[in-house]
Amino acid sequence: MAYAARAISQLIDIHVHGARTLDTGTRRQDDILRIAEIHGQRGTGAIVPTVYPGAIESMRENMTAIRKAMSSQRTGAAILGIHLEGPFLNADRAGCLDGKSFQDPSPKRLNSLIDGFEDVIRIITIAPELPGALKLIETCRKKGFLVQMGHSDATFEQAEEGKQAGATGITHLFNAMRGFHHREPGLAGFGLMDDDLYVEVIADLAHLHPQSLKMVLDMKSPERIILVSDSVKGPGWGKGAIRGPGGVLQGSGVSLMDCVKNLVSLGVHQEWALQFASENPRRYLGLEASETIM
Repeated sequence: MAYAARAISQLIDIHVHGARTLDTGTRRQDDILRIAEIHGQRGTGAIVPTVYPGAIESMRENMTAIRKAMSSQRTGAAILGIHLEGPFLNADRAGCLDGKSFQDPSPKRLNSLIDGFEDVIRIITIAPELPGALKLIETCRKKGFLVQMGHSDATFEQAEEGKQAGATGITHLFNAMRGFHHREPGLAGFGLMDDDLYVEVIADLAHLHPQSLKMVLDMKSPERIILVSDSVKGPGWGKGAIRGPGGVLQGSGVSLMDCVKNLVSLGVHQEWALQFASENPRRYLGLEASETIM
């Protein structure tokens, strides 16, 4: 299958934790640079390294490594900034993350986390139903961060409140959130039906069943779908999903181009699949159409 070099160079992955034996839970800028190299070699033009939730000081060490990598980078997928996946998340929807590391939303904790990093934070994922979360969403938007709802047990109404507070998207739709129910559509249902919110979609064919992927593509505006890898480190990286003990999904082990190819294999037109991985994240991040990635 042939893909235009220009399209490949523009692929932007806004949710990347790692690759092979490396991830963003590091103090070393060289680890971040190597992650960017690996994803760049597999067709991704730019990434937003995603920091795991943890103790605030640990997250700040991870952000420092990413910022240093941004300033010294010369090759690989361009590092566009930081996505904070937490720590203001709901432990009931931890997924593979360490729920014990999640923290209650508070302005003090937020300020301790982001102080000095406001210029490089692009996205933060918050569970909107937590007490104090709506105020944090408003604060983050005022600071210029995009806010995504995720790792959340939010009802449909709570998701709507999150949007009204300023939320812009949903992190890995259907994963680590209240399941859709005909009497309570939840965050997933809100994401499908809302015309404004962007939704991350992991197309490794493990996080979402192919028919679920098709349902999202049928229901959601094609301009609001963002393909992501949610790539993590692990054995067998490059071949499929990464699983932990008991077969629990920990993330994908594929690149964004692999996700594009998976959609095409399901019958999605190549032009649409590429849009989900290039034009849409570019628009979401506020990059100018003429702006070069590197």
